[in-house]
Amino acid sequence: MDGTLTHASTLTRPITVAVLAIGGQGGGVLVDWIVALVEREGWQAQSTSVPGVAQRTGATVYYVEAIAALPGQVPVFSAMAAPGDVDVVIAAEWMEAGRAMQRGLVTPDRTTLIASTHRAFAVSEKEMPGDGTADPGAVTRAAQAASRRFVAFDMAALAEQAGSVISSVLFGALCGAAVLPFGRDAFEATISEAGIGVQASLRGFALGFDAARTPPQAAPTAAPPDLPSMLKPVGHAPYDALLARAAMLPPAAHEMLAEGLRHVVGYQDVAYGAAYLDAVESVASAVMTGDLAQTAAKYIARAMVYDDVIRVATLKTQPSRTARVRHEMAAKSGQLIATTEFMHPRMEELLGLLPPGLGEAVERRPRLVASLDRVICGPRRIRTDTVTGFLMLYAAAGLRGWRRRTLRHARESARIEAWLSTVRAVAPHDPALAAELLTNQRLIKGYSETHARGLDKYARVMAAAERLRGRSDAAVWVRRLREAALKDEQGAALEEALRTVDSFLDERTAA
Repeated sequence: MDGTLTHASTLTRPITVAVLAIGGQGGGVLVDWIVALVEREGWQAQSTSVPGVAQRTGATVYYVEAIAALPGQVPVFSAMAAPGDVDVVIAAEWMEAGRAMQRGLVTPDRTTLIASTHRAFAVSEKEMPGDGTADPGAVTRAAQAASRRFVAFDMAALAEQAGSVISSVLFGALCGAAVLPFGRDAFEATISEAGIGVQASLRGFALGFDAARTPPQAAPTAAPPDLPSMLKPVGHAPYDALLARAAMLPPAAHEMLAEGLRHVVGYQDVAYGAAYLDAVESVASAVMTGDLAQTAAKYIARAMVYDDVIRVATLKTQPSRTARVRHEMAAKSGQLIATTEFMHPRMEELLGLLPPGLGEAVERRPRLVASLDRVICGPRRIRTDTVTGFLMLYAAAGLRGWRRRTLRHARESARIEAWLSTVRAVAPHDPALAAELLTNQRLIKGYSETHARGLDKYARVMAAAERLRGRSDAAVWVRRLREAALKDEQGAALEEALRTVDSFLDERTAA
């Protein structure tokens, strides 16, 4: 190439852009557009990338450096973004904006940060038994302090609205932020010249451009909900009777009661909803406070709506699930989708469908259980897009009327009653501890091995809570134990917390 080699920093200062995108978000397309844009405007540009592991365990970092062409001079561009030397950082997901700041790519004297506020959760966030999601507020605060200018909104939602991909909205936001010396026509011409998905991309571009140009507005103050309206009659006499009963409980619990009734009755039937209100009333009557009634309404509903084979089959055969899958796959009208359900039933789940006496009799015969396990259980792939596969799960879902006569239901009911009995005994003397005991239901979730692990943690926390009763800080320690139990799947944090509790309880006993 003819011309004198000159480092870009000795020419008119280049513009540097870093893009952080997750696999499947079109980061490469966005970078190609940026390079094509600056080159069609007579500039020179170079793009590089450092790939990460896709699907939310890492992101690819793209780097574009561009400079206005000068006759007789050939710039030597950098291979990758350097901390403190980036004009624009574009993050296709909220936590990627945080990672860009951690890398030092965002600086208050120079960088415009453009980021989508939606979340695509990382594996490390999903694998925690409790709420392992990172704090988005921390990213917001850091962005406000670390960047020269901050442009952020939900670009994934706008991409979906436009029927496009997020890269088009990011490109529009880049134009709207006016950090490149090119007009909107040049940006749109670049998309058109690419020749792929032009109309959808232009729609996404326009939405991103408008959102970036619109100054952020304070969120409107929400009016307080009309709590009584949540329990207004719906025109179904048996269900309306339940709503009338719920209205007699403390008003602070009305919203949660309405949700709890909806879930419990939808899970089973109106009679099950009456049993739900019986349980809530039994706790609320011990100490008639709104907070305790609200907590009881929430966690008793969660306990009664447990996951079993019937519920799993029901969820997998609901029409709404088919619609959701089609939406997520972006299936067009008339396009066929094949759906394969990966299932691994255990004998515990299958025996739980039997009447209590029969199920327990089979459980007492380990050789029979082992033989049945080899024949019936193990990994299964069920094609619910076929008549046979769908009818198999549909028939299992149809056992809902049988559920209250099963071994699994008998055991769940016994556990719930023992749990609530403890809560009722504690509530008059220590309402805070009673609320924490109710919240321990969070530890039990899912089915199969997930349920078994959660049930084991629940039992250990409840046993420790019994030892802590009578202490002024009992509620605090039960909450700490639960939070520890939710930190990891194996229970290592819980084990450490329990040792701490054991140590100071043993010291008190010795004293």
